[in-house]
Amino acid sequence: MTAALWTAYEAAAATGGALCARGGDPDRWIAEEWAARGLSIDSRTLKPGDMFVALKDARDGHDFVAAAFEKGAAAALVARAPEDAPDGKPLLVVRDTLEGLRDLARAARLRNFGKRVAVTGSAGKTSAKEMLRVALGAAGRAHAAEKSFNNHWGVPLTLAQLPMNADYGVFEIGMNHAGEITPLTRLVRPHAAIVTTVGPAHLEFFGSVEKIAEAKAEIFLGLAPGGVAIIPADNEHCALLRRRAEKAGAARIVSFGARDGADLRLLDYAEESDGARIEAQVFGEDVAFRLGAPGRHQAMNALAVLAAVRAVGAPLVPAMEALARFAPSEGRGARREIALSGGRRITLIDESYNANPASMAAALALLGAAKPRGRGRRIAVLGEMLELGPDAPKLHAQLADALAAAKVDRLYAAGALMRHLWEAAPAAMRGRWSEKADDVLAALRADLADGDVVMVKGSNASKISLVARALESEEARPKAANE
Repeated sequence: MTAALWTAYEAAAATGGALCARGGDPDRWIAEEWAARGLSIDSRTLKPGDMFVALKDARDGHDFVAAAFEKGAAAALVARAPEDAPDGKPLLVVRDTLEGLRDLARAARLRNFGKRVAVTGSAGKTSAKEMLRVALGAAGRAHAAEKSFNNHWGVPLTLAQLPMNADYGVFEIGMNHAGEITPLTRLVRPHAAIVTTVGPAHLEFFGSVEKIAEAKAEIFLGLAPGGVAIIPADNEHCALLRRRAEKAGAARIVSFGARDGADLRLLDYAEESDGARIEAQVFGEDVAFRLGAPGRHQAMNALAVLAAVRAVGAPLVPAMEALARFAPSEGRGARREIALSGGRRITLIDESYNANPASMAAALALLGAAKPRGRGRRIAVLGEMLELGPDAPKLHAQLADALAAAKVDRLYAAGALMRHLWEAAPAAMRGRWSEKADDVLAALRADLADGDVVMVKGSNASKISLVARALESEEARPKAANE
């Protein structure tokens, strides 16, 4: 982005903040001259020309205002002038920086005349968001966060950066507790709202999956007039989601899935090495397209995306063609061929970004569909799933069925809760269990053979992603002469 996203006057009008500077010569400093090309809450990744927003979260952003200006910040949104703020640098002072960010988000929404799509779900939110970026980008300028910014500051940050001339805005909305989605969807005011699926994620804070479904359905409360609710037909809580969408005033409710009667129905799915061929019935019309990511769960995400494309008035054919270019990101199904010592080559399926029973089952199905080369095996490297409450041991042990269905040859597991799966798995499948993820790595390295397919999955706090990163770095490690 080269044009100004926010000028000083626009930002001040949106937030009601005061344009000022700390120290300096007021005769030589004119507040209204600055303009920001973007927004940043992290001084480490701030780009020159961004406005730095000093949020108070795990750390106080006011402690990094000076660093932000050193990186080339155009201005800083603050609740106070830090003592180490450089003299003469422009500040926009508000009572509360998070509320100031929300004010910018509201103003950005009101000055943009494009269409907005919001997506939530127990799994697949980020993949659906990225598919929407690609699919809607085929019809116009589509705006979405580069990362999974789906919480109380991530959603307003994404919305506040919505360009005035964007044709579409895509917003991922997450939650850990009931009531968290409501203020975010009312901030976004989507024209289409997707629930990808409902499953036992964050069960510790809800007590039942039905209550999780109720919380996910909050996304419909923010629908703009004429808005469309998009729900998973195959999910056991589909009827609940439909009732909540009706109560929220959705103008139309669209379903997707493999079940008869779904508005977008999956007819056939054929997996390829780097994607899949999909045949579906879309609003009564038979279509076929290629998706650039394998996995039946990704095919379902694609149908939800096409429902949203139609809901916001974008053409379907360019969207379907664009989905062939979609590629899963790191931690969400990205595949990589890795050359190890001894002439071994393996395939890494990186699903290491977070996990719950629904996403774990989908990842294991993805591994099951993979075709190892030669005598290669399917190897699952799993970290524990957290925030599942008292049913956590049972939910881990139940994954044994998914392991069997996926024809997994070897299981490597880390974490106390994964001990329950380890004990439920057949003895011949067990590779290594350990309390810590990095303790599994040495045994895995020694066991890997040419042609193996390795899938890594677990909650972020399990640190199982360290295994994926270590395998990737193994390829880059200089080999000794005898290797």
